[in-house]
Amino acid sequence: FTMDDLARWQVRIEEPVSTTYRGITVYKLTTWVQGPAMLQALNILENMDVKAMGYNSARYLHAIYQTMSLAFADRDFYYGDPYVPPAEPVKGLLSKAYAKERFKQINWAKNDPEIGPGDPYPFQGEKNPFRTLLEHWRATGTAGTATAGAPAAGSSTTGASAGAGASVAPVRPAAAISAAEPTGQPADDEFLRQFYAGTTSIEAADDKGWVVSITPSGGWVPAVIAGKTGVGLSQRMQSFVLDPAENPFNVVEPGKHPRATLTPTLATKDGKPYLAFAVQGGDSQDQNLLQFFLNVVEFGMNVQEACEAPNINSYQMRSSFGSHDARPGRMLINQQLPGYVRNELTRMGYSFEIRDRTSGPINAIYFDREHNTFWGGSSDDGDDYGIAW
Repeated sequence: FTMDDLARWQVRIEEPVSTTYRGITVYKLTTWVQGPAMLQALNILENMDVKAMGYNSARYLHAIYQTMSLAFADRDFYYGDPYVPPAEPVKGLLSKAYAKERFKQINWAKNDPEIGPGDPYPFQGEKNPFRTLLEHWRATGTAGTATAGAPAAGSSTTGASAGAGASVAPVRPAAAISAAEPTGQPADDEFLRQFYAGTTSIEAADDKGWVVSITPSGGWVPAVIAGKTGVGLSQRMQSFVLDPAENPFNVVEPGKHPRATLTPTLATKDGKPYLAFAVQGGDSQDQNLLQFFLNVVEFGMNVQEACEAPNINSYQMRSSFGSHDARPGRMLINQQLPGYVRNELTRMGYSFEIRDRTSGPINAIYFDREHNTFWGGSSDDGDDYGIAW
C-alpha cells in the first residue's frame, strides 16, 4: 500500500437493494457482498407454499437447499465491486420473473449437484456479454479443477476482456465429498474452518425509531497489525478470483473491493421497521438469515425461537475463502433432526455434517407494532447476547 492508496479511500453512502416477500420489504447491501443472494432466494421461495411444507420437513429442507444453490450460483458468477466495471446485472438478478424461471429448474426428486448460474440479462432487457463464459461454466460441471490461484491458459486476468470467444479452462470446483458417501461422515476440518470464517454482528434500535444492522468483519485468521497503529489488516483479498472464467465481476484489480460475505439485514412492513437481523459465519450467513426470516414470517416463531431454531447449511456453493472449494450435496444438519427425515434426504442424494447447534450466532430485533414494543433475540450458537435499557 502507498499513501496515495489511503488518500483515495472514501466512505460511500449507498442505497440498499431490496425485494418484497409476503408484503415485507427486505433490504440488503448490493453486490460487493453476498446479501442479494438472500433476496434472490426469497424471490424463488415466493413461488412455493413454504408453510405447507412444514418446518424442517424433508421437502422443506430440499426446497431451501435447492433455492440456495440457485441463488449462490448466481452470486459466484455475477457478484463483484459495483463501483468497478463491468456493471453487475442487479435488476435482472432481483427480477421476480427471473426468480420464476429459476424456480422452474428445481428438481424435486433429488439434489442437483450441477446447478449453475442463470442468465438474468434478458430480464433487464439486455444480452449477456459473458454468455461464452456462462455456457462454459455450465458445461464443465463439478469436475472442473481450476482454483482461485490458477488462471486459465490464454485468458486475461481482467474482467474487461472476458466476453465472447475468451479462452477458458474448467472453473467449477471439484466435489471433494460426494453425495454418495455415507451420511454422518465429517467434512474435512480445513474446509469447514474456511467456510465458517469469522465476523461479528450488531443490531440496535431506540425509541426514536432509529434502527441499525451492522456486520463488521476483516476476514478469518488473526489480522496483522500495521506497526503501532492498532489497525488490523484484512485477509479479504482471498475472495477475489484471478480468472474471469470463474467470475468476470470479481477479478482482482487495483483499487477494487473483493466480493465479501458480510451481510446485515433490515426489513420493513407497511413502511415501518419489522426486523433487524444479522449473523456471522462466512458463507453460511445468508443461509442462516434466510431460515431465521422464514421461521418468523412463515412458521410464526417469536424472535428468540427463530434465532435458536435448528437450521441447515449447504456446502454446495463455492467457498469465498481459501481455495474456493465446494461440497455438492453436503448438508449441515442438527443432531435432533429425526431419522426418517435424514433417510428421505439421503434418498435425495444428500450427505451430512451433524452438529448439536446449527442456528448460527444470529442477533435480531423484532418490532411488535400491535403492542408498541420491540424484542431482541440472540441464538445459543456463540457468545451473542442482548441488552435493553
